[in-house]
Amino acid sequence: MSVNAYEDIVLGSLANFLTLSNKIGGDVQAQAALVKQVFDAQLSFVRTAAESSAPSNNDLQSLLKPTSDHIAAIQNYREKHRTSTFFNHLSAVSESIPALGWVCVAPTPGPYVKEMNDAGQFYTNRVLKDWKEKDSTHVEWVRAWVQTLAELQQYIKQHHTTGLVWAGKGKPAATAGAIPPPPPPGGLPPPPPMMPLGDLSISGDGGDDRSALFAQINQGADITKGLKKVTADMQTHKNPNLRSGPAPYKAPSGISNGTKSVSAPAAAKPPSFVRDGKKWLIEYQKGNTGLLVENAEMNNVVYMFRCENSTLQIKGKINSVVMDSCKKCSLVFESLVASAEFVNCQSVQMQVLGKVPTISVDKTDGCQMYLSADSLDVEIVSSKSSEMNVMIPKGTSGDYVEQPIPEQFKTIIKGQSLNTTCVESLG
Repeated sequence: MSVNAYEDIVLGSLANFLTLSNKIGGDVQAQAALVKQVFDAQLSFVRTAAESSAPSNNDLQSLLKPTSDHIAAIQNYREKHRTSTFFNHLSAVSESIPALGWVCVAPTPGPYVKEMNDAGQFYTNRVLKDWKEKDSTHVEWVRAWVQTLAELQQYIKQHHTTGLVWAGKGKPAATAGAIPPPPPPGGLPPPPPMMPLGDLSISGDGGDDRSALFAQINQGADITKGLKKVTADMQTHKNPNLRSGPAPYKAPSGISNGTKSVSAPAAAKPPSFVRDGKKWLIEYQKGNTGLLVENAEMNNVVYMFRCENSTLQIKGKINSVVMDSCKKCSLVFESLVASAEFVNCQSVQMQVLGKVPTISVDKTDGCQMYLSADSLDVEIVSSKSSEMNVMIPKGTSGDYVEQPIPEQFKTIIKGQSLNTTCVESLG
């Protein structure tokens, strides 16, 4: 099923992307041919994983080499064509094509693909800006590419949620990945003859048992006559002697109940601060007020996850920053190309020194946003959040005016539509 689902991506959204690339032509068409090759290579790898057990590290590197070589070829093509008219197109694909490295990511390959998709957003936005009024083909081209990676993320979520699944048993991946021999010149052997329908009759052995079963079912209300009656001496609320038995069994915490494991305290994970290509991953930091990202580039993405009582400072202009599931943390940055996002956070603060186009707050309780004079045109999008305040600079004195973001709304019906307005709480 995982192989068929991957083929659906190749034959669906990817095929649409390739068709639009050929329609645009030039360097876009040439790079798209490389994209087709890398998806074909990964399809072959996914097929190998579906038929094989997990290989050794050396064999895994050999199996992944075709995919990594094609990704490098796509990125090199962009570097060699910086003067191309379609440089933004080439960059959009080049920045996000590492998403196909999800096969090496665990336990969250799906979010990794989304990060790579977001990494190319800077250049896809440029393509939309430059070509929206000129040629709608380029707009469709952007949508097709973004949709391809979005479907890849959904595919991973469904078939490889916590990492690549090696579904085979006992079959070495190194040999299973080899190309099967071609069919003989005479073609494939014919299928076996169909079984005569008459052989499927239910009148054979066991027919009498089925007839008896149907007869029992067709009794209607009389089927309950054979049930044993529960008398008063069998009921615990009428017979106190039945209550003196042993206490019912209770499963200890952390033991599976057959469908869902009972939650146990999560083990503390070590803090990490690593740079993986264009991504800065900052995770499980506690009480660290000196977190610093510097020498970052404009297409970099910073992801801060499960940190507490920590402060992160970002120097330079980057693409975006995401703070996920953090508590009592502070964020200070200069300028962003795309957005600052807060998800599932509690009591967080943010200060922008330069410019930020968008701030997104989702499922967060307590978010203080300090703006600069250059960021007064920011768009703030909030949902399922509370205790949100925006600090607007007041002149050059360094003082701020605090403005709360509404959390309560009133909706009235006007004809066939709804009219929703903010409700100010006066305490």
